[in-house]
Amino acid sequence: MGAKAPTDDANMLSVKGSGKVNGSAGANRTTNDDAAELSGEESDDDAEKHVTQPPATAGEGGAMKKKNKRKKLKKKRKAPTVQTEPPSVLISQLFPNNNYPKGEEVEYRNENGYRTTDEEKRHLDNINSDFLSDYRQAAETHRQVRQWAQKNIKPGQTLTEIANGIEDSVRRLVGHDGLSEGDSILSGMGFPTGLNLDEIAAHYSPNAGNKTVLQQNNVMKVDIGVHVNGRIVDSAFTMSFDPMYDNLLAAVKDATNTGVREAGIDVRLGELGGLIQEAMESYECEINGTTYPIKPIRNLAGHNILPYSIHGTKSVPAIETDDTTKMEEGDVFAIETFGSTGKGWVYDQGEISHYAMRRDAPKVDLRLSSAKSLLNTIKKNFGTIPFCRRYLDRLGQEKYLLGVWYARS
Repeated sequence: MGAKAPTDDANMLSVKGSGKVNGSAGANRTTNDDAAELSGEESDDDAEKHVTQPPATAGEGGAMKKKNKRKKLKKKRKAPTVQTEPPSVLISQLFPNNNYPKGEEVEYRNENGYRTTDEEKRHLDNINSDFLSDYRQAAETHRQVRQWAQKNIKPGQTLTEIANGIEDSVRRLVGHDGLSEGDSILSGMGFPTGLNLDEIAAHYSPNAGNKTVLQQNNVMKVDIGVHVNGRIVDSAFTMSFDPMYDNLLAAVKDATNTGVREAGIDVRLGELGGLIQEAMESYECEINGTTYPIKPIRNLAGHNILPYSIHGTKSVPAIETDDTTKMEEGDVFAIETFGSTGKGWVYDQGEISHYAMRRDAPKVDLRLSSAKSLLNTIKKNFGTIPFCRRYLDRLGQEKYLLGVWYARS
């Protein structure tokens, strides 16, 4: 989920794309044109037949009929070893003993190579096993849901249908449906699923009643967040059903991969932005006979991630800047790139769909009872994890819009 960078004047865009790896509450970021970014079955066998002979009784023909009783013994259901479609098997069942996939490990570059042989550093890495286990579980959940979504999202589906399918899958895989008080804080969605069409760059999720249908000519940025014990994995991809936009999608993918490859301890964020920019601007895209250079969006950026907080204090720009802030040991970053064939700038517009409680919000005495009740619900069920109106609907909240407006004002 992209972070908004400091801006001056807002300019308009034509077409934009997004791509991010492991990457605020507020209005969706828009442009004024187009935008890019077994279970096993039970098997019952017959058990041995047990023949019983009741005691004989006096009377004519005093013989008793023997009754054969057939008793079935159920076999214990085996734990599933493969994922279903749609995803429904707990990740913890597929990977017992918290032995989750490690993913791709990249060696430190250049002068930082000594860190791989530093005994103390290796020891510090090893003792933080819960940190890595939570992140790997969240990442594997994200990977399986993401692959299912990429295969099954098709034109003709509503945005609400797509969002619910993704979010329900995430909740099933982490084993927390989020319906009981505090369950969503344990594990679940890291933020509302972003489904950003065309000129909408980021931060839009369908609210209740949304009937928008995905069309063949749409470019959609799908932004999914998964958290386990507050460790948030933030990753997005762009979908297009028209090959005309292939280069736009390739540009943001290359830029994102460049950012991931060049990231590391002691890397300066401003210099990293320059490498991302260079990769992005090496592409162009022909749309309806006109060739456009692809530019990074200057006021959308990647960011570091803190426990239970999707946006930390560091920003990863998509352009070269004079920011000398360094990546440090223990940092977790979302490398996000957004590409545009326009001017490379977004502005806030449209209905709000993402909300989050700020850690540093000043204490305010809410006079409206509905606002107090709503704030209490948010604290108990989401904490500082971002949420949307559909999540309040799932919890049975009603007539909360005034409370939302009052609480955020």
